[in-house]
Amino acid sequence: MQTRRGVVLQALAAGGLVAGLPHAVRAADFSALRIDAARLKAELEGLSAYGRPAGGSFADGVSRVAYSDADVAGRAYVVGLLREAGGAPRIDAAGNIRVRREGTVPGLKAIMIGSHIDSVPGGGNFDGDVGSLSALEVLRTLNAAKTPLRHPLELAIWSNEEGGTIGSGWAAGVLGKDALEGKGPTGIRRADGLRKIGGDPDRLADAVIPKGALAAYIELHIEQSGLLEKAGVPIGVVDGIVAIDEYEVEIRGFANHAGTTPMPDRRNALLAAAKLIQAVQEEVTREPGRQVGTVGHLEVSPNARNVVPGLVRHTIELRDLDAPKLKAIAARIQARAKAIAAETRTEITMRPADMDPPAIATPRLQAHIEAAAAGLGLKTMHLPSGAGHDAAMLAFVTDMAMIFVPSVAGISHSPHELTRWEDCANGANVLLQTVLRIDAA
Repeated sequence: MQTRRGVVLQALAAGGLVAGLPHAVRAADFSALRIDAARLKAELEGLSAYGRPAGGSFADGVSRVAYSDADVAGRAYVVGLLREAGGAPRIDAAGNIRVRREGTVPGLKAIMIGSHIDSVPGGGNFDGDVGSLSALEVLRTLNAAKTPLRHPLELAIWSNEEGGTIGSGWAAGVLGKDALEGKGPTGIRRADGLRKIGGDPDRLADAVIPKGALAAYIELHIEQSGLLEKAGVPIGVVDGIVAIDEYEVEIRGFANHAGTTPMPDRRNALLAAAKLIQAVQEEVTREPGRQVGTVGHLEVSPNARNVVPGLVRHTIELRDLDAPKLKAIAARIQARAKAIAAETRTEITMRPADMDPPAIATPRLQAHIEAAAAGLGLKTMHLPSGAGHDAAMLAFVTDMAMIFVPSVAGISHSPHELTRWEDCANGANVLLQTVLRIDAA
């Protein structure tokens, strides 16, 4: 007697579906599939060797910045793993490592998964790496189990994520050739860096994924915050990647002798900056929510011990999923700046510098992630991503969702960055089961 699993496998291999077979049954056919947690751990440790400090260990973190020799070596390591997993990796014109596994039903759009392996200088071994090698593990698991998918499966290791989601930005058609003149963290021109990693700056258009060409993009990533760990929840369902609203502030006072200028006569630009920085803190925290505001760069002139500061330039960065909320906060800060300028007898100019819109996750895909986690007995919680990710670029061309796993103590972009091995495996299994559910749906 043929089992229901046998019927489904036969139907999938034939490129069709069993008439009347409910979605819930089809989605559960491969629910017993699991990634190899020990292998994932070993390969993450193997990748950590590329960019590790001389004489250091896994715990010492990594500097595998885009276009560096360590980046080239790390990419070669991953390409080798992809080949071992049964993939045929290629490097697209934007320097992204791409693998395609064909589906059984002609004409269906591909499900794409992936992340990045480049790091910040002095970074950790989990940011990007967990999502990338988990995607590899999904591919390897499906191939080893000879599990057919109706849809093609595409895996992408995006280039130069830490330099501004560059490789995925080119693939999504968001960035153009003008971005070639920018420089990566090593100081090398992006055009030259692309050539170094096997890309082709003269053929960037060949790397573009047309809008609507994919069925979905799913990215697994470490949370980089402490919300999941504090809540004791192993899987985060990301609601979206926040908007980033940036401003450049210039404050003009009058530089004068610090010993001979009476306090009432001073036009201290740094005093005005201090008051404005405090105003940013107050306006961002005035209403409930997860919005954040940061003054992270400050230039003081003449920056001398015995001179009243006459000029200050600083940044203001605001982040939240709700872009209109950010504009309202910025308007309040602008009003406070006007009052501070009058109080300190300075001139304050606050100019918009850049606005990255939010990338909102697709509810249908979020539901698949939640169902996949529930099937594995894992609790979930919804949360935003305060950091940028390649998924934000892919949201321009397809439906997108992200899976988060906990970061211990919320530490990231640091050698002390840590996600427990059990959480890495949980995330990879949720990614695998999410792909299976999307495919069955």
